[in-house]
Amino acid sequence: MPKLKTHKAAAKRFSYTASGKIKFKHTHLRHKLGKKTSKRKRSLRPTGYLSESMADHIKKQLPYG
Repeated sequence: MPKLKTHKAAAKRFSYTASGKIKFKHTHLRHKLGKKTSKRKRSLRPTGYLSESMADHIKKQLPYG
C-alpha cells in the first residue's frame, strides 16, 4: 500500500496530544483587538480541542500524527 500524504494546511493548524486528542489555536486573536471585549479575548486564549465528530475528519488528513 502506498504512503498517505499529509494535508499540509491541516498540519499547520492541528496537532495531536499524547492521549490522541486533536488540539488547535483559536482564531480572531491577531488584529483588530481594540473592538473585542476582554472577556472574548480571554476565552480565545487557551488551546481548543476538537469534538470527536470533527476529529475523525482531521485524522484522515493527518495520518501520521
